[in-house]
Amino acid sequence: QVQLVESGGGLVQAGGSLRLSCAASGRTFSSYPMGWFRQAPGKEREFVAGINSYGYSPYYANSVKGRFTISRDNAKNTVYLQMNSLKPEDTAVYFCAVLAYYRGPPNGYWGQGTQVTVSS
Repeated sequence: QVQLVESGGGLVQAGGSLRLSCAASGRTFSSYPMGWFRQAPGKEREFVAGINSYGYSPYYANSVKGRFTISRDNAKNTVYLQMNSLKPEDTAVYFCAVLAYYRGPPNGYWGQGTQVTVSS
């Protein structure tokens, strides 16, 4: 079983940056591909970024490509999402999740989410 805790959200002006962190419990964190997802008010949860268990081969939703960077530190059991050039449409609750496999769907382990609000 894996427990995930996100942090780093907040209020930022358009064009600003934030770095989200997701701390995982469990000794098998390094075995799992990980992803970031987000959910805006009134919308479905959507994929943002994913990364394999080794920390290589990141992939992104088209809406964030070139602005967001996913990374992980397996020694710290943590996955990160660096968000630059933020836009008001990036406003959402951001969640990290364990993926069933690389580029696969979430496997059911989610954090509680962290709110990101981008003002115009």
